[in-house]
Amino acid sequence: QVQLVGSGGGLVQAGGSLRLSCAASGNIFSINSMRWYRQAPGKQRELVAAITDTGSTNYADSVKGRFTISRDNAKNTVYLHMNSLKPEDTAVYYCNAHITYYSGSDYYWGQGTQVTVSS
Repeated sequence: QVQLVGSGGGLVQAGGSLRLSCAASGNIFSINSMRWYRQAPGKQRELVAAITDTGSTNYADSVKGRFTISRDNAKNTVYLHMNSLKPEDTAVYYCNAHITYYSGSDYYWGQGTQVTVSS
């Protein structure tokens, strides 16, 4: 059984910073790509940032230069460092990971963490 647990959301003023974390646990052989998505009310879920198992990253244009994705392979954890937050960053943030376990691989989702940016 594999589980992703996200944390670190909250309420912050525009221009502030937050760090989200997402830890994977369970019968894990390896973690391949890890991603952060977000979904604002009334909008579709969108990809925010991604990181491969070798550390290559890519970002949505809307967050480039403000957000940084990183991972700690020893802790099976992915982070999203968010700086210069804007009200339009308000959303539920979800982590996603492609995980290989003993008998196969699959994509897993965290439970989501709310980020609210006030103007």
